[in-house]
Amino acid sequence: MNRTTARNTVPAGLYTAEERARRDATVWTLIQGVLAPLQFLVFLVSLGLVLNYLLSGSGYAAATASIVLKTLVLYLIMVTGAIWEKVVFGQYLFAPAFFWEDVFSFAVIALHTAYLWALFTGALAPRALMFLALAAYGAYVINAVQFVLKLRAARLQAAAQSAVSAEVPA
Repeated sequence: MNRTTARNTVPAGLYTAEERARRDATVWTLIQGVLAPLQFLVFLVSLGLVLNYLLSGSGYAAATASIVLKTLVLYLIMVTGAIWEKVVFGQYLFAPAFFWEDVFSFAVIALHTAYLWALFTGALAPRALMFLALAAYGAYVINAVQFVLKLRAARLQAAAQSAVSAEVPA
């Protein structure tokens, strides 16, 4: 869907004016803004612990706990993100502006959930669990880049719209 501004000169980007107002007014935007870097920090620490275990064979418990924590933070950001999408776009997930990011988020969640399932059922040996965690983390990085690029494009779009608005007399 390609929405445009009233002047039809600059594509509207991610948000209509009403959606932008809802985004800026809801506490869920702040919550997402806090949880996203928190999740990234947990990811970095966990990645270090996983790599340490794979390289040294020690620290399995710490690596495992960090992966479980990373997964819980992922679930939290997904739930709060769905609420944010409902407030801003009127639907819990798969709003057109974030459709592909949401689709890929489910792949990320599936890999993290597969890790938890394998951990709690004993379906995989410790090294295999760590490689599954690395696959989940690789998917997470791709998804994070999707969101960062989308939000960067939205900022650039907003700046372009502001510039066009400033040039056009009222």
